[in-house]
Amino acid sequence: MNIRPLHDRIVVKRIEESADKTASGLYIPDSAKEKPQEGEVIAVGNGKRNDKGEVMALDVKAGDRILFGKYSGSDIKIDGNEYLIMREDEVLGVLEGGSKKAKA
Repeated sequence: MNIRPLHDRIVVKRIEESADKTASGLYIPDSAKEKPQEGEVIAVGNGKRNDKGEVMALDVKAGDRILFGKYSGSDIKIDGNEYLIMREDEVLGVLEGGSKKAKA
């Protein structure tokens, strides 16, 4: 994928959860599942300009695992893969420690 987001925007790939059934054993159809609010940053823009014209670098970088709001960003499809493009200020937090799952 060759995409470079502009200014303070980032490209995010959602991290899908694999749980297809509830604790009681009921299967959840894809249409009833909520979209995950966790993702991996794929690409970042150069940053936003401040009032003095200086470019302010972004806090997130490619490879970071992030949390974002339920209705954040715009869905796009590139090469058959689904991604989100959002502003950095829509990111709620960066997950530390690699592959640990976030607890809600």
